[in-house]
Amino acid sequence: QVQLEESGGGSVQAGESLRLSCSASVYIGSGYCLALFRQVPGQALEGVAVLDNGYATYKLSVKGRFTIYRDDAGKTLVLQMNSLQPGDTAKYYCAARIDRGGGCFLLDHQYTAWGQGTQVTVSS
Repeated sequence: QVQLEESGGGSVQAGESLRLSCSASVYIGSGYCLALFRQVPGQALEGVAVLDNGYATYKLSVKGRFTIYRDDAGKTLVLQMNSLQPGDTAKYYCAARIDRGGGCFLLDHQYTAWGQGTQVTVSS
């Protein structure tokens, strides 16, 4: 069972950037679906970005500002967040599951491994 540990959250002003890193206990290559979710207190978990065998899909509101990728060593998932907005304020979670075919989607119930979460706060 893969274990995930996140780092890189923080507090920034609108327009600034942050990079979230999610370190895995095992190699998380193309055989894994890798995703980032976020949650605001009192609201449901929201899918932000997913990586499927190198192909990335994003929530519409972050497309063009966020980039999800896996490092060359294959053990760290990264979410680069640029032009941050107050609406991006949330606790961010990375998630992983073995890709058994059928594609990778931003459906939280499908993921079996989760990071502990890291807070991102964007002020105007």
